[in-house]
Amino acid sequence: MKTDDLKQLIKDGLSAQKAGSQVAAKATDEILDDATHPELKAALKEGNETSKEWAKRIDRAIEEVGGVDSQDNEILEAHYEVSKEIRGQAETDTVRDLGIIASGQMALHYWIASFGTVASYAASAGLSQTEQELKASVQEAKQADEKHTDIAQRILAEQGQE
Repeated sequence: MKTDDLKQLIKDGLSAQKAGSQVAAKATDEILDDATHPELKAALKEGNETSKEWAKRIDRAIEEVGGVDSQDNEILEAHYEVSKEIRGQAETDTVRDLGIIASGQMALHYWIASFGTVASYAASAGLSQTEQELKASVQEAKQADEKHTDIAQRILAEQGQE
């Protein structure tokens, strides 16, 4: 594969990530307001801070590749809409919190795949800063996913449903 083609894939991925981080920023306060479980609220606040760091890393990666064209992230836009529906249809706080966790984990899996893919491409293109920072983001997303699973299990146990 030509280096220019690989760099274009990286730029496209970073552009989608930038748009996705903007969707996430738009959604975070709303989702945090809907959460009721204290552990979930704390995890969401922590996740908001982590996502701000991801946005900075994405911006640095964009600088390393020489800039990107702007685009929408229809995947995360659709995911955000589904998340709103799940939260809106929940009949109890517990169901809403579990729906927030499920939606959050789907988003985290998007980020794990996106960061991991672009990091691999960056490694092949010799973009070591981008590779390292996106790999760090993958690990943070995996840790957040595990934390959300643990919180969901505790919520279920509190309800006597485990």
